[in-house]
Amino acid sequence: MRDLELPGRSPAHGVAGMAATSHTLSTAVALDVLKAGGNALDAAIAACAVQCVVEPGSTGIGGDCFCLYAPGASEEIVAFNGSGRAPSGATVEWFAEKGITEIERQSPHSVVVPGAVDAWCQLNADHGRLPLKDLLAPAIEYARDGYPISSRVAFDWRAELDLLKAEPNLARIFLPEGRAPEVGERHSLPELARTLEAIGEGGREAFYTGEIARDMVDYLQGLGGLHTMEDFANAKGNYVTPISTDYRGMRVWQCAPNGQGVIALLLLNIMSGIEAGDGPITTRRIHHEIEAARLAYAARNLYLCDPDFAEMDVEALLAPGYADRLRASIDAGRACETVPAPELVRHKDTVYITVVDKDRNACSFINTVFHGWGAGLCAPESGVVFTNRGQGFVLDPDHPNRIEPGKRPRHTIIPGMVTRDGKTCMSYGVMGGEYQAMGHMQFLTRMFDYGCDIQEAMDLPRFMPDPFNGEVEMEGAVPEAIRNELSRLGHRIVPASRPIGGSQAIWIDHERGLLTGGSDPRKDGAAIGY
Repeated sequence: MRDLELPGRSPAHGVAGMAATSHTLSTAVALDVLKAGGNALDAAIAACAVQCVVEPGSTGIGGDCFCLYAPGASEEIVAFNGSGRAPSGATVEWFAEKGITEIERQSPHSVVVPGAVDAWCQLNADHGRLPLKDLLAPAIEYARDGYPISSRVAFDWRAELDLLKAEPNLARIFLPEGRAPEVGERHSLPELARTLEAIGEGGREAFYTGEIARDMVDYLQGLGGLHTMEDFANAKGNYVTPISTDYRGMRVWQCAPNGQGVIALLLLNIMSGIEAGDGPITTRRIHHEIEAARLAYAARNLYLCDPDFAEMDVEALLAPGYADRLRASIDAGRACETVPAPELVRHKDTVYITVVDKDRNACSFINTVFHGWGAGLCAPESGVVFTNRGQGFVLDPDHPNRIEPGKRPRHTIIPGMVTRDGKTCMSYGVMGGEYQAMGHMQFLTRMFDYGCDIQEAMDLPRFMPDPFNGEVEMEGAVPEAIRNELSRLGHRIVPASRPIGGSQAIWIDHERGLLTGGSDPRKDGAAIGY
């Protein structure tokens, strides 16, 4: 139990149902859906649609979606990959011919065909109880009539001013009066409201064919993009077999690649052989987590790709011996200056939502446009803001993650589940782009190694080694003495440019019939049960 004399929040408790999201309006809508007879998946979709309105920099219908769903809290977990694919004309040869050596963020080439709407429609049809039209109604109302700007949303808005100003449609829609709206101001998205209404009436076809698709394709082609109407009409997410590992007697579940969930599991495997020590915020523990993350992310950058297009040996990545070899390379007394290539021994800004309902259906749901306002591109009539997830591709023709027609890029967003004794006991997720794999490890180890409650595990300060430049971003709550000791070990510590990530989680106590939830203080949300 936390010290009640210190700032903070307590875990939320409920019996009949619970929702945890990064925005209070979204959490409220999820609870309304549960009380109206919807299940956990219905509530997650409705909440996500609201967040596409009220957190427009973090997520949107022009982005991607992944989902883990546990019917009746069983261990038979349903996993869905709703990540978008590259246009049919996107080849490394085309980029080479055009002299393009890098996929830039604010360009049509960073835009994959959006996968989120197709994911919502498939999941709702296969596992939901309420009509999609009803689930989208609250989001439509907020988009049409306006919603109040919350604190973290305003912070993120100001951080992307230059991006928003650089694109006329974004500037018109998101910079009313030529400025970012202030906390408490009302903002509306009439174009998005009309698009959501069309999806509610016509389902996925309303988005991927017809006038809305034509608006998106014409806009992207006008900027030099390769997207076609056929690319949008053929967009389709798919169910995948989830992957898992054991940690402290718990079974931790992730979606299979192209997402980096396998790297979260690899990190848990590495940390399983490291003693917890005196606490999660100590020089020794932070040093080991940084070094483990550097090794795991180096493996990610080498091997993670769309397994439909290149060999992706998940079994080798999760083999105990591989984690043992990586762990053995960590020097307890100094930071590694050059991360070794973690060779395999081969075998022949985002929103996260979790909901549990009265029947103990558990939904772990994540939706994103990658960076804040994604690619910084917006279709003029439909108001669709596009993801820049195409930056996850590389243009090296010999790399397994090279861009190819219809291919899905390396992905960072990863919903999580935990089971014990054959039942789901926690639905959880961590936001924050590249941080997410490490964030999963930090959240779970703080609960299972140090006995933190579900909220305390989120509240503790965070840090993240940049997987590309070697710097370690660290939140200011880490004591200065520890930062100095880490620097003496050779770590290049820099202040975090913004709060690192966000998270939500719900724990299911089957014996007591109790739900316990937490929601990250770095965001504007809440966990609420009833």
